[in-house]
Amino acid sequence: MDNRPIGVFDSGVGGLTVVKEIMKQLPAEDIVYFGDTARVPYGTRSRDTVIKFTLQSVRFLMSQGIKAVVLACNTASAISLEVAQQQFDVPILGVIEGGAIAAVHATKNKRIGVIGTEGTINSGAYERAIKLLDDSIETFAKPCPLFVPLVEEGLQDSEIAYMAAREYLSFFEDTGIDTLLMGCTHYPLMANTIRRAVGTGVKLINPAEKTALILKRTLLQMDILNDGAKHPRYRYFASDDGERFKKIGSSFLECHISCASKIDIERY
Repeated sequence: MDNRPIGVFDSGVGGLTVVKEIMKQLPAEDIVYFGDTARVPYGTRSRDTVIKFTLQSVRFLMSQGIKAVVLACNTASAISLEVAQQQFDVPILGVIEGGAIAAVHATKNKRIGVIGTEGTINSGAYERAIKLLDDSIETFAKPCPLFVPLVEEGLQDSEIAYMAAREYLSFFEDTGIDTLLMGCTHYPLMANTIRRAVGTGVKLINPAEKTALILKRTLLQMDILNDGAKHPRYRYFASDDGERFKKIGSSFLECHISCASKIDIERY
């Protein structure tokens, strides 16, 4: 048993979709969340910059005494996961594996769409993960870079968001996909808008649920679950305005965030 917290990192507030699932699957675990809100989005950054930002963020989480890290950011998972795993001595998980597994299990016609940031889509990480599970599946990928800033501004259900979704997702109209993998933690927050754009016949996949289950399995295998002797503690940190994080994050998490501390991430 290990009562140290789990660290979760994202480029902004979107990673709270993963935190929400971890709270559900592992209700006894303490959580430390860091959102790099001053430098969001990561999707248009260079590979070297994403790796630098990811390692700084993990170093901060390590300073909080965590026992495991989830890279909730899909771009960080796609580009930086292996580098981070080599540099730190705690289990580090990404979200690509969970998303791929969930999508492969969901598709009936073996035609899967993938949306994400430019960094995630250009990496081809989801396509490779899906092919490893079932090489007969055909994938179609499309970057949707405006979705992250729309979510960060709280505009995920606006007509502006719908117009952007129609513009991006028209790409899939002739592909015959029956499953659409939302390959960015921000995108599940736009699920209603995305569903309006693609129709109810396409199943939307949020990697967060499967990622939380993989985390639970990892902690069980390593025998480092929290013993549940006390009420779980959740702490939130951001690299920009903590008040804005609290407001937006509380709505996304569907519970009140009383404090979000601003940190100087460049120190790490």
